[in-house]
Amino acid sequence: MAEGDGVADRAERGIRVRLDETAGEGDLDALRKWLEREQPLDEMVREGTLRIHERARTDETGAPMGAGMEIVIELIGAAASAVFLQLLTQVGRSVDAWRANRRQVEDGEPPAGTVDPLDGDG
Repeated sequence: MAEGDGVADRAERGIRVRLDETAGEGDLDALRKWLEREQPLDEMVREGTLRIHERARTDETGAPMGAGMEIVIELIGAAASAVFLQLLTQVGRSVDAWRANRRQVEDGEPPAGTVDPLDGDG
């Protein structure tokens, strides 16, 4: 397809969610499960327009970075910029809600999280 005929709108766009070094063994899994249950993320997963999975942490070049894991959320299909920005905001809110919930159900401060768009290579 030629440039400008909608290819960019159909490309996968991704969001990377990381927890800091204070994260416990089950924190990343718990956060992934929390994200999978969040409305509208859950709806988008069921529609096939969103994929949520864990992978080995990578640096900015995509090279593996230590033994840590991260969550990757991929928007599939018609990934218009407005939809992607809404998704990025929703994921950030969901991570904040997970941290607030964890603070209520477990002792100690929850790990800090970062939510960032992935570069083209993801």
